[in-house]
Amino acid sequence: MDSKLLDILVCPLCKSPLVYQKAAQELICKADRLAFRIEDGIPVMLADEARKLTAEEVEALR
Repeated sequence: MDSKLLDILVCPLCKSPLVYQKAAQELICKADRLAFRIEDGIPVMLADEARKLTAEEVEALR
């Protein structure tokens, strides 16, 4: 994932910064507790395509 792209990407719902999870290939919004997948290096920033984080995943981000 390009670091310059990561600097400008925000959550499409709340505009919060995103956290890059390299192993899972996801961008995480802590505020909305959503994970946006990355396919072939391209973030899928659609709200209806986002995965809801589990309580354990949210706790691990703290």
